[in-house]
Amino acid sequence: MKVNVIGVPLNLGCDREGVEKAPNHLRERGLMDIIRRHGHRAFDLGNLYVPTVSKEDKFARSKSMKYLDAIVEVNNNLAELVYDTLRGGAFPLVVGGDHSLGLGSASGVGKCYDDFGIIWLDAHGDINTNETSPSGNIHGMPLSALMGMGSEELVNVYAPGNKVHPENVFLVGTRSLDEGELELINRERLSIYPMEVIRREGMAFVADDIRRKLKARKIRNVHFSIDVDSIDPTYAPGTGTRVPEGLTPDEFKDFVDRILATNLIKSMDLVELNPELDLHEATTNLCLDIIDYMAERI
Repeated sequence: MKVNVIGVPLNLGCDREGVEKAPNHLRERGLMDIIRRHGHRAFDLGNLYVPTVSKEDKFARSKSMKYLDAIVEVNNNLAELVYDTLRGGAFPLVVGGDHSLGLGSASGVGKCYDDFGIIWLDAHGDINTNETSPSGNIHGMPLSALMGMGSEELVNVYAPGNKVHPENVFLVGTRSLDEGELELINRERLSIYPMEVIRREGMAFVADDIRRKLKARKIRNVHFSIDVDSIDPTYAPGTGTRVPEGLTPDEFKDFVDRILATNLIKSMDLVELNPELDLHEATTNLCLDIIDYMAERI
């Protein structure tokens, strides 16, 4: 298979430095070689341009969303690149950068496939809006915008309106949700598999339940968005939004393995690795493992 690797050195969504270094950090540790050794034709499309914005101007465009114009620009460009990759018959692997880039990558997928779903593996819901976010950090808003909720600027990235139906969104590994996010989950009846469900039922149950729902809804194309903060910070310290009591590395790999085995995954994000926080490169090595899993199974 042809695999296009797209680097997005974006830190404006999380408003913290370090995460923008992840794409080059992983390249230097053999990202492309890992993909190619599984027989794929892998192409490094380089890093997407990210505008420079001073911290003093973070609220210049919006009082409730930081760095809005720059993030919209990056996501529009990313969406076009992901769309072109899919139209060319290749698999887009988007390496971040913070999770606000998920808005662009999934928007590109949504233009290519009418019947697509999203699996969002994350400690957080990322379904705040400009009205509910306590921080104004846009990396906490991309999934709500993809479902057509929140500010028009985010909802209308790349194409007007929602990109995915809420019933085709699956939140996995969540354990830190804001009040507004809980309200949205209940209102939209989102499929959510928080850590208490994973601990009680196991990863096999979660993966099987998602697969069953996808089959029932005749969804044949899935965007898999992976945030490394889904892993417990004991094992993955290299991320800026650590939440305790997360996945073990074995649970993390087991879930990724089971989801990739469905053969429904058509695109993937890997986000929120911050090399500056990564003690002994433990998180880096987990990211490389996941890329290896992906390359072996697609």
